[in-house]
Amino acid sequence: MKIGLFIPCYVNALYPEVGVATYKLLTSLGLDVDYPLHQTCCGQPMANAGFESMAQSLATSLDQLFAPYDYVVAPSASCAAFVKINYPHVLQGQHACMTSRKIMDVVEFLHDVVKPTSLPGRFPHVVSLHNSCHGVRELGLSAPSERNITPYSKIKDLLALVKDITVREPERPDECCGFGGMFSVEEPDVSVRMGTDKLERHMATGAEYITGPDSSCLMHMQGIARRLGKPIQFIHVVQIMAAGL
Repeated sequence: MKIGLFIPCYVNALYPEVGVATYKLLTSLGLDVDYPLHQTCCGQPMANAGFESMAQSLATSLDQLFAPYDYVVAPSASCAAFVKINYPHVLQGQHACMTSRKIMDVVEFLHDVVKPTSLPGRFPHVVSLHNSCHGVRELGLSAPSERNITPYSKIKDLLALVKDITVREPERPDECCGFGGMFSVEEPDVSVRMGTDKLERHMATGAEYITGPDSSCLMHMQGIARRLGKPIQFIHVVQIMAAGL
């Protein structure tokens, strides 16, 4: 199978190390990975702000760019979810969307498709796991508490393959951190309060790091932690799985 690596614009601009770690991890597992150089933003910011028509050209370009690949893999639950859930509507009347059928978050792809029995990473630290809303409720990376189903977590399953790591979860593990893309712009006071509460619950686990599948959520909480002088670090889950490569 041939994999097209999709690196969302904010990851490319602010957290390029996450993209590099994703590529290194996938290739270390013997996978055929390509990074199309002409990829751009998926259009999520425009659509979330109510300007969905402005996302159409970006969606068309991305859909055409990734047409040759069997899977499209992204280290961002929110962007993967946007393409998967929203692209068919954004492109309605334009053409049939192919990318929405084959895009996966890297955690989802590794857990459900690759199914590794070991990972190269070694991370001798205590981490608190952050389950982002898009990952939980649109991609099924873990069980939403409101559905009252048997608990599961694909992220925890993968981190269990990392040597020397200690994984903990905060109280209310699937509660929103308050980022929510445009929500944090339109309702900054509520967003910061939610992020502060979430940060305190993560820190109460005694973790050295907060990790998760979305750099955007981690960025939101990291900004609050820095402003408040909280002694905790942040790391994308794929960087932990690729540690040492």
